[in-house]
Amino acid sequence: MKSIGIIANPASGKDVRRLVARASVFDNQEKQAIVRRALSGIHAATGGGAKIFYLDDGHGIVRGALDACGLDFESQAVTAMRTASTLDTVSAARSMKELGCAVVITLGGDGTNRAVATGWRDAPLIPISTGTNNVFPVLVEATVAGAAAGLIASGQVTLAEAAIQHKAITAQIDGEHDDVALIDAVHSAERFIGSRALLTPELLRMALLTRADPAAVGMTALGGLIMPFGDDCDHGLLLTMGPGGETVSAPIAPGYYRQVNIAATRAVPFGETVTLQGPGVLAFDGERERMLEAGQPVVLTLTRSGPWVVNVRQALHIAAAKGCFRTSMSATHPAT
Repeated sequence: MKSIGIIANPASGKDVRRLVARASVFDNQEKQAIVRRALSGIHAATGGGAKIFYLDDGHGIVRGALDACGLDFESQAVTAMRTASTLDTVSAARSMKELGCAVVITLGGDGTNRAVATGWRDAPLIPISTGTNNVFPVLVEATVAGAAAGLIASGQVTLAEAAIQHKAITAQIDGEHDDVALIDAVHSAERFIGSRALLTPELLRMALLTRADPAAVGMTALGGLIMPFGDDCDHGLLLTMGPGGETVSAPIAPGYYRQVNIAATRAVPFGETVTLQGPGVLAFDGERERMLEAGQPVVLTLTRSGPWVVNVRQALHIAAAKGCFRTSMSATHPAT
């Protein structure tokens, strides 16, 4: 029996897009309820045998769920920074990698899972949506998400059977440390990081996408309305914004359709480098992150090197076929 990691981001689902757009709000009480349901599923799949390692955030989301769930788990908070920032998630993911967690359940949006991938690039994940742009995580009932985690941790279902490795973009920034994106890397003419959200289409300059989904929100929706493709395709999409092409009406945030001018689009195969120069801001997975000086070069490269994401439905179908949740009456009541 291997251990399971849980990272619940207390800041996800609460940013400025609740004011200027119409994004959903996930308060910490609801997140704790989600974790409690996931713990129920873990217990059902493992009999309580899995050890839980968790990020103990300042709001005590996972700790409170463990205390309130009424189930007998061995649990331990991981060594992590206590900065009330993304760095906490990054350091927690590194600790979970060192501890050998079989799978990590995350509660958050694209930004939360990007932070996990920053600390553990190819982490085995079950990402539950509680963020703003939820392209990478999935809408799944936490009860069965927890059951899938328990099946992986106990070896009843393997990652090879139920998970696929997702794409990632590596950003090499001259004179600074590298960065990573799971959904999109965007160059904007913004002068400040500020509230982080990308809400001003006329300032967009370029975007490299790992997938293009017309049924999502954010830059991936913009690409999806032009050239849709999924994470299973071995290429990305480069969008160059500006005049001379076409105008696309896209939901660049929840409830926030805007007109975006697209000058050019082209597919980008694995390994090809995309270069750009500052000034401006680099945004990763929907959030402005890095300031660029004038002339500062950046090299973006797309590879299939991101997290392994468990398909919860597939894991439960495999478990059903194996009879993982069934017990015969003869085993329960042996003959005398």
